Amino acid sequence: MDLLLTTGTSATASAATGGQTGPVPLVALYPGPALRLDSALAVAEANAEAEDMMDSDPRWLPELRNWLSASSVAPGLRSVPVESLRGIMIVEWAGVPLPDGGFLLLGRDDTLERQLRHTLTESRRRYKDLVEVSSDFAWETGPDGTFVFVSHKGALGYPADALIGRDPRSLALEEAEDLPMPFDCRRAIDQTELWLKSADGTPACVVASALPLFGVQGDWIGARGVCRDVTEQVLRSNELARIRNRERLLGHIVHTLRDRLDAAEALAVAATETARALSADGCRIYRAEEGAAGGNGGSRVVLSLVAEFGAKLPGVGTALLDRIANSEGLVTDRLGDVQLIGERTEYRQAANGALLVWRAGDSEPWDEDDRHLMSGVADHIGIAHAHLAYQERLRRLSERDGLTGLFNRRTFFERLEESISRPDSGPSALLYVDLDNFKAVNDLHGHQQGDAVLKAIGTLLSTGVRPGDLPGRLGGDEFVLWLGRTDEAKARIVAERLLNGMRDLAHLSASPEKPLGLSIGIAVHTPGRGESVRELTDRSDAAMYDAKKSGKGHFALAPAYRAAAQASSSDVSAAEPIP
Repeated sequence: MDLLLTTGTSATASAATGGQTGPVPLVALYPGPALRLDSALAVAEANAEAEDMMDSDPRWLPELRNWLSASSVAPGLRSVPVESLRGIMIVEWAGVPLPDGGFLLLGRDDTLERQLRHTLTESRRRYKDLVEVSSDFAWETGPDGTFVFVSHKGALGYPADALIGRDPRSLALEEAEDLPMPFDCRRAIDQTELWLKSADGTPACVVASALPLFGVQGDWIGARGVCRDVTEQVLRSNELARIRNRERLLGHIVHTLRDRLDAAEALAVAATETARALSADGCRIYRAEEGAAGGNGGSRVVLSLVAEFGAKLPGVGTALLDRIANSEGLVTDRLGDVQLIGERTEYRQAANGALLVWRAGDSEPWDEDDRHLMSGVADHIGIAHAHLAYQERLRRLSERDGLTGLFNRRTFFERLEESISRPDSGPSALLYVDLDNFKAVNDLHGHQQGDAVLKAIGTLLSTGVRPGDLPGRLGGDEFVLWLGRTDEAKARIVAERLLNGMRDLAHLSASPEKPLGLSIGIAVHTPGRGESVRELTDRSDAAMYDAKKSGKGHFALAPAYRAAAQASSSDVSAAEPIP
């Protein structure tokens, strides 16, 4: 049943119903948005304004339904935002329960009132802020130059009554006592910065604006003005400037480490730039040796010098480096007449090096800026060490055979090409090594046993090699060993050592009837004869097959390169068994 308002012959009711009198629906008469919901909370009746609101933004009605369905008694008031052509408006709804279980909802536009309340609140806040800023330190001086008025808050830690009658120059820092001050100005001063002495003796920076005061005769009778304490802002600004300077220096060092392709050169430049940034006499960068890096409770970090710049430094002992590597923070010390500062470098909380900087003993001591910059540089050097270690691991993976650790085929031949192309290279030898009876190991014992054999051969080839020698695996059970600066006699000795070394691997054989062995072909390379890597490899490979033909477990020597073009296979020297 519609909720009706009995109006009799009310002119208002007549106008709202087209001239008719009698019971008039309240929903239609309500001056704002209004609607009636039935017991199922469906819209049973709505006036024009409520319908317009439902058409422009249907989202507000479900919110009201949720509100009403959760109310077991008269719900009271609820404000909801409604999107309209004028923008977002806030409508305050009054919910009235009806006898049939429905609700009468009467709305009121609360947007303007809320905006006014918000504006008044903001205005009061702005006024309060302005008062607080402008009344930081208001003052007036008299004809004798002393304070005759100070705002009630006082200033610089002094209460107001402690400043009245005091000479403002007593607040000046010693080095500024003779400088002009706003408290006795003869002309207007606007936003002048000066440093004064606080009640606790610490310097304070204020910005002052002042006007001189003159009597009727034109004589000076004092000054009046306002000072604002900006110490915190100035200190913060100075700190930001120092931080920006540190970031600039760090950025330069980071770019150096990133942009240099050669790692040793990058660290050398970083050492130079670090010493200059810290106005130091020298800098050293240390790096943890491979496998020695450790964190909390880890193994001892063994450091090696990788870059150095500057003046000669007296011997740095292991104790100092250990102290730096195991300290979580900066370490300062003196070494003779030199003052040192050091910090470990780390990556993921594991030490991977150290940074050491020094100055002459009569130089300025390390200050807070130096310490912050040192820590920042150490952080980036630690990342650089980790990056370089990662690059080295990738290079090793790309250069080495994953099973044996020997040079892989590509890297071996690249290194061999470099070696024989050097103008100062002397006679050298290439040993081409092939396993005997290896297939039987895989067939009878499986590939896991086969892998163990290949690893053992890798160890055999790499044991006792000199700098410049190149052990490699070409693939499968074929290996090579390049011996730099080696003549035929020495190559024979190495081949015999490898054949003898196979005795210790007898237990890996497939069976006594098929013992593991090596067939080795030796090709001696003489510089200046124009022999290519391919021709050298072919000679050693052919000699290896000659060794196999002689019964395996032997080595054979390939003919000299000059004779190789004319010689037939019969020219190859007889295969030599193991003595």
